Amino acid sequence: MSEREISRQLQELYDVEVSASLISDVTDAVMDEVITWRSRPLDSVYPIVYLDAFIIKVRHEKRVINKSCYLVIGVGVDGHKEALGFWIAETEGAKLWLGILTELRNRGLTDIPIACVDGLKGFPEAITTIYPETRVQACLVHMVRNSMKYVGYKDRRPVAAALKRVYSSQTIEEAEMQLTDFKLEFGTRFPAIVNSWRNNWERIIPLFDYAPEIRRVIYTTNTIESVNSVLRRAIKTKGSFPSDEAATKIIYLALMNATSRWSMPIREWNLALNQPAILHPDRLPQP
Repeated sequence: MSEREISRQLQELYDVEVSASLISDVTDAVMDEVITWRSRPLDSVYPIVYLDAFIIKVRHEKRVINKSCYLVIGVGVDGHKEALGFWIAETEGAKLWLGILTELRNRGLTDIPIACVDGLKGFPEAITTIYPETRVQACLVHMVRNSMKYVGYKDRRPVAAALKRVYSSQTIEEAEMQLTDFKLEFGTRFPAIVNSWRNNWERIIPLFDYAPEIRRVIYTTNTIESVNSVLRRAIKTKGSFPSDEAATKIIYLALMNATSRWSMPIREWNLALNQPAILHPDRLPQP
């Protein structure tokens, strides 16, 4: 709840008038929790890390501006998901991600075997600058979604089916053949789609080195997007925040509420972990 919502609730339930500014002072204790949480040590390795951002609105100098909330979620060696941190900044960009990744390294995260990201330009380079051995996997759901922007309604189903044949291939060679077939069938009408997949091919193909149990986990950033949707629901009724601090309080509390349900490891994680342990020897500690 926002400070004004708390004030109204107290008025309605107890007929007690408490100003929003006083509630702000009281809830400053949340910021102490945030500071402690943000500076806590991290595990040295998270086999899979998801990185994404979503937009929030914050009032600044008598006007409302868009800011990005950056969110990082890791999957530990034991298969349990963990929110590693979130950051609020005015724009989303690879340079800012570079600072975030540096902070994660300073908190003890020394290795990320697989990083799952959306299509932000320069993002993979920012990751490999800090973690040079990380394999960066592009989110294929984002790839398909962006491809559909070029497609009219009547062609959406066959185009989506053809792209699915590409990323559901069993091997890189089969995927190459399917992409060539896609170009022959749709390349004349949708050259931008072919160019997009070709330009991002090096970030798409890491998927094919893994068994289905790992592919299900890394082919999409849905894990982090589902958390983002929970956070968006928590903030959508607020319109805009008076400050970054006000946004931080609500996002932190909503995030803690969402992650409190993460009591079980990822499905079939023990089986899924076998292959990264072989592909990345000496990089994964024993759970």
